[in-house]
Amino acid sequence: MKKIISDNKGKRIDAYISEKEEITRTAVQRLIEEGKILVNGKEQKSSYKVSIGDIITIEEVEAKPIELKAQDIPIEIIYEDNDIIVVNKPKGMVVHPGNGNPEGTLVNAIMAICKDSLSGIGGEIRPGIVHRLDKDTSGLLIVAKNDKAHVNISEQIKNHEVKKTYIALVRGITKENEATIDMPIGRSNSDRKKMAVTKNGKNAITHIKVLKRYDNKYTLLEINIETGRTHQIRVHLSHIGYPIIGDYIYSNGKNEFGVAGQCLHAKRLEFKHPTSGKKIILEAPLPEYFENILHELEQ
Repeated sequence: MKKIISDNKGKRIDAYISEKEEITRTAVQRLIEEGKILVNGKEQKSSYKVSIGDIITIEEVEAKPIELKAQDIPIEIIYEDNDIIVVNKPKGMVVHPGNGNPEGTLVNAIMAICKDSLSGIGGEIRPGIVHRLDKDTSGLLIVAKNDKAHVNISEQIKNHEVKKTYIALVRGITKENEATIDMPIGRSNSDRKKMAVTKNGKNAITHIKVLKRYDNKYTLLEINIETGRTHQIRVHLSHIGYPIIGDYIYSNGKNEFGVAGQCLHAKRLEFKHPTSGKKIILEAPLPEYFENILHELEQ
């Protein structure tokens, strides 16, 4: 049972809990209908407006177990040793299993490669997963083979010691050759499935550098991020008027090249090896569909 003491007055309870717990408003409404959310010990409707000091209790629903299984899915390995494995994740692949994606994920593929050699810190459905990439973002991703490596890489990420470089093709011509986007990101108020630049969001910093401009319509960018918020690059670029090509969610559904997934690729990783401390620099080539679009623009 989870307890929240309201610090708000006048907000609908479904909206309030959705913001506090980062779950969808629809899911909150369903829990309210099922009597799993009480206010001061009583059931209320989703339209109930909270008062300061209200005691809200939420019956935590046990997640349905997901049976993990190793699957022989082809995956490009960029680097591997006894501590870590770095792969080039293809677009369209989910990182770990979840509701709606019980199999066919990166974790399923990694389990077939590493057998039992994966860290357990990520939990039962996220063995070895230290950081993530969106389903439709391709590129480099580190997987830890043991708990010591997992803790070390996680600390490096937390301390901004892992340098991640992305390549993105965006709609529009950026005025500056280099710029920094420093805008907080949080859950969108209008659509809880989306992220947005919000006043009360978490600190998010993205650095962009122009690699090439095409036909007064598109810009190829090199991107480095200091923080790792959900959908950070996609949200920041869309917010300043340069949505990523193929990003259905943050570009109003426009997709002039017919891309299944956005033109965003995690191209380069720099970090210290978790055991030796040696600096490791790895790169993954742009996927074929991305190269084809750039070739088309060159013509």
